[in-house]
Amino acid sequence: MPEHEKGDAPMSEQRVDLPLPAADGEKTVEETIEERRSHRDFASQPLTLQQVSRLLWAAQGVTAPQDGFRACPSAGATFPLEVFTAVGKRGVQGLEQGVFRYVPADHELARTGADDIRSDIASAALGQNFVATAPVGVLLAAQSLRTTMQYGERGRRYVHMEAGHASQNIYLQAESLGLVTVAVGAFREEPMSRIYGLPQQLDPLYLMPVGHPASAGGNG
Repeated sequence: MPEHEKGDAPMSEQRVDLPLPAADGEKTVEETIEERRSHRDFASQPLTLQQVSRLLWAAQGVTAPQDGFRACPSAGATFPLEVFTAVGKRGVQGLEQGVFRYVPADHELARTGADDIRSDIASAALGQNFVATAPVGVLLAAQSLRTTMQYGERGRRYVHMEAGHASQNIYLQAESLGLVTVAVGAFREEPMSRIYGLPQQLDPLYLMPVGHPASAGGNG
């Protein structure tokens, strides 16, 4: 089993079990695709731990434990993506503020930071202040070496493709839960890595603030 599939984390990381993602969506796939929009206005209402569970499972959850396959396709099953979640103060019911790493193999969170970093995230995202108003900020990061070791430099394309798959899964899962999000690619990579506390081998690729809608409509 590859190192990133073992689900082990530094001893300093506090673990949080996630509830099993419920499979009782009220919308069809066609409805979620048709109604999916990007939103930049978020209500202050917190998310539930079940909603967080389903969002992270949609991004990188294990769907076939016997094979280790996940919710989105990965070139050669190399799984370069790592998912981090910044939780604001009172952002998720029953969950402390801070930064959490999603552990797919165990479907749990490993707390890696204790601060509410949303304002810092918005600053690193070129002053897109709406980012700081979302209860949580999901960051898709990647260790491209996992894929380039198998496919060479072309593997970098596959990593970016995979980030797109995961982003769309988050979009659709959010829509099915009555939540909203937007994919943000405009940010300074070094500050974003530092703010989330990413290990040196990980590069931030995609930021997705998630929350309840503050208004109707969307931005594309």
